[in-house]
Amino acid sequence: MPEGATEKDIPEVEEEAVVSKQKLHTPQGLMRLRIDELLKMAKEATIRADVNAYIGRKRRKRDFRRLWIVRLNAACKQHRLRYSRFIHGCKNANIQLNRKMLSEIAIDDPAGFDAIVEVVKGAVD
Repeated sequence: MPEGATEKDIPEVEEEAVVSKQKLHTPQGLMRLRIDELLKMAKEATIRADVNAYIGRKRRKRDFRRLWIVRLNAACKQHRLRYSRFIHGCKNANIQLNRKMLSEIAIDDPAGFDAIVEVVKGAVD
């Protein structure tokens, strides 16, 4: 302080606002933000994660069905039969196996799949 000056003579300097950051554990992981942003972003992240999880559950069902169809198509081509005619023949022959079971039979039990194909060919012709 200069000589002769008192504390009242020195202008006050405003202190910079110190923004406190806090941590919050969410299902998506640890977030470190200001508290006002933190809660909003955590809520939005949770909603987004729930939406994506819902979409993923639906997509997984589609992906597996596509996989079974590809497998069945490959197995039918070995018997010189198109996939669409194979499925049509299964319905005509009243074979009530779904695509998952048919693809598993084609992979694990080729002789059993051959028998199914012969029944289907009889129903188609």
